[in-house]
Amino acid sequence: MAKDEMIFGVHPVIEAIESGKEISKIYIQRDVKLENLTRLRKLIKQNKLPVANVPVQKLNQMTGGNHQGVLAFVSPITTYKIEDILPGVYEQGKTPLLLILDRISDVRNIGAITRTAEASGVDAVIIPTKESAALNDFAMKSSAGALNRVNICKSHNLWDTCVYLKESGLQLVAATEKGNDNLYDIEFTHPTAIIMGSEDRGISRNLLEISDFQTAIPMMGKIGSLNVSVATGVMLYEAVRQRVSNQ
Repeated sequence: MAKDEMIFGVHPVIEAIESGKEISKIYIQRDVKLENLTRLRKLIKQNKLPVANVPVQKLNQMTGGNHQGVLAFVSPITTYKIEDILPGVYEQGKTPLLLILDRISDVRNIGAITRTAEASGVDAVIIPTKESAALNDFAMKSSAGALNRVNICKSHNLWDTCVYLKESGLQLVAATEKGNDNLYDIEFTHPTAIIMGSEDRGISRNLLEISDFQTAIPMMGKIGSLNVSVATGVMLYEAVRQRVSNQ
């Protein structure tokens, strides 16, 4: 499937969810009354799927009117659970390098970041199920295919995921403009998960608080910040530099 597949109607969307397809977003017409809508909402809640209740005009705009009150997008990207990926990384004798993306909503940034992650040997990219850019065809193009070459893991709760990673022996390094830890003093040769936040809101407070390090990228010019995809590259390649030098 090259692009997100559109599915219309309550029954086809229910079947897609129950068959285990990767649903990237569900739209339900506001105030609509449909048979089995209660069952659909229950499945959405059980699977913690992203859903939006929208006016009929929104659905008409996306579909040209043929939506039957419910529209879902099936993502072309396969995602995993980090709990299923991390043990295998350790079993291979590797030192894990993970990337956590908190509330990054721009599709192009997700694509560019994933491309850099694949090139730098990241074992998994972790994104939240909500407040994250859709893993669609635009993201795939921006990633130059990397979205199919690196493990993409979805998390229903990034704080819980961070707790699991710390319990699994990883240090958490948060990239934040308010950080006081020197980037170049952090030992990235240890099992590490790097946390990157959105350009407008940064990293969530609870993730900052659970992090082992909060570091700011040194800025020598007058512009006070970098695009998040560029900043991610700086962070990842400091890890690469240290790991290559340590071989």
